Amino acid sequence: MSNQSVVIKSNRHGLIVVLDEKTDWETLKKDVAEKFRSSAKFFGSVQMALCFQGRKLSFEEELELSDIISENCQIQIACIVDENEATETAMKQALERQKQGGDSDLMNLQDGRFYKGTLRSGQVLESETSIVILGDVNPGARVVSKGNVIVLGTLKGNVYVGASGNESAFVAALSMDPMQIRIGDVIARSSDSRPVRSLRKKKEEDTPKIAFVEEGNIYIEPITKEVLNDINL
Repeated sequence: MSNQSVVIKSNRHGLIVVLDEKTDWETLKKDVAEKFRSSAKFFGSVQMALCFQGRKLSFEEELELSDIISENCQIQIACIVDENEATETAMKQALERQKQGGDSDLMNLQDGRFYKGTLRSGQVLESETSIVILGDVNPGARVVSKGNVIVLGTLKGNVYVGASGNESAFVAALSMDPMQIRIGDVIARSSDSRPVRSLRKKKEEDTPKIAFVEEGNIYIEPITKEVLNDINL
């Protein structure tokens, strides 16, 4: 591993990961994994903000590196701070927003409607409002919202929308394969034979879908204008 390909700088509230812009992507991912694996004992188990510098990354690349970091050490990544905001003060404020709900694995977003990152098994994300998740919801993770939930990624965990009893709430995801969906008081599990309104072609299985309640059942449909109009969003 090149000594200059990955450099970690830390402060009290977060980590700045400086990446070499000339290293090829696959090599860089291996270098990041090795760097954090070798530093795991030093950092221990702690929740921190994260910032990437030195290389322009897409949202998908940021998520991929965040996953690699989490898999190779015990750091809990609370949020990713933009490079132009990567100061200790910005990281402190970001952490305080994440922790304002209390428990370490309970992220209560009272004043925000976006969560950026992958939710892993055992993590719980709660919101008083509708929420957009910029990442995946892995098996064993749980999302609870009094409003709607939109996952710009893969939904494989549990999701509970309309938590105040609102059965007009909905769940939408780019890839829909949940363990359980609850809308208001209506529950559907992955093992259930859920009703569908029409047969769909196999090629549409990975298309963005929406889950909603109709006549006491949860239906999952590919997202179309007709479906959105029909369920009166």
